[in-house]
Amino acid sequence: MVEIPCGKFKTLLCLGAHSDDIEIGCGGTLLRMIKANPGLKISWVVLSAGGKRTTEARRSAQFFLGNAATVRVTIKQFRTSYFPFEGAKIKRFFESLKKLPKPDLILTHYREDRHQDHRLVSDLTWNTFRDHLILEYEIPKFDGDMGQPNVFVSLEEKTCLEKVGAVCRFFKTQNNKHWFSEDTFLGLMRLRGIECASPTRYAEAFHVRKLMLGTR
Repeated sequence: MVEIPCGKFKTLLCLGAHSDDIEIGCGGTLLRMIKANPGLKISWVVLSAGGKRTTEARRSAQFFLGNAATVRVTIKQFRTSYFPFEGAKIKRFFESLKKLPKPDLILTHYREDRHQDHRLVSDLTWNTFRDHLILEYEIPKFDGDMGQPNVFVSLEEKTCLEKVGAVCRFFKTQNNKHWFSEDTFLGLMRLRGIECASPTRYAEAFHVRKLMLGTR
């Protein structure tokens, strides 16, 4: 299996529909990337976080991005579960993201995610960024829609425990959901570790739809 060093990337754009999506989908990968490249520049965008969830989102972003060189956190308040009906407003916001530093890598939702908000964010990511490397992360849920990912990031168990501990610690408003637990998140990373024969036993997984191999 071919491996690309995490330190290769210099500028990242992370997109999440809701305040905990980025952390659940790629929190471990971000912790590993920042450790591998302290000079990393990250734009972190959450589309829906109101009330207590705004505070949760900011505290969590501060934790996950604490060691990055440059951080830009944007938190919007589009109506949760109604993204398709607010599509024009969200589309205009996505157009404004083109003014950000050009990312080497974009992390966004899986295109086949059955949550309507997640799916729209994925579609608009592809509509807006036409010449970028895009990895789509996964969110476990009732719908059972995660599919078969084809990109894996091997993670140390310590990093996985750090991730799931932080997710459950910062997002107290979600603790009433039956799937929102440390064993859910850790179990998924263990399963993905099996699928890629991770030497550390754990991994986060992504879907890549277009990738160009260059000569440089």
